[in-house]
Amino acid sequence: MRIIEQQMNQAITQERDWKKDNTSVINIEGVSFVYLYNNLIAMIGDTWLELFDGGYKSNTTKSRLNAILKEHGNSESVYQKNFEWFVSTKYGDVPFNDGIKLN
Repeated sequence: MRIIEQQMNQAITQERDWKKDNTSVINIEGVSFVYLYNNLIAMIGDTWLELFDGGYKSNTTKSRLNAILKEHGNSESVYQKNFEWFVSTKYGDVPFNDGIKLN
């Protein structure tokens, strides 16, 4: 995991605002909003996560989402196969849809 992703996860855990380079975290009433290049890529609550591609299915977006899932998820991950994104969950793989909510 990249240093920027570790710092991003610390900000989410500590529920504090943070910004470095192209990534930022804004906390509002216990929900962390994660942005990459000013595009929303994740919302993290106490018992749920909501994931977005921010309009760009890039390797950087996927890396940030996987870092969030590793720290705050339940063994989920985002991967790409044949140019399509999927989320691997304990119940099986599902297509990545913008705004997919995980508990």
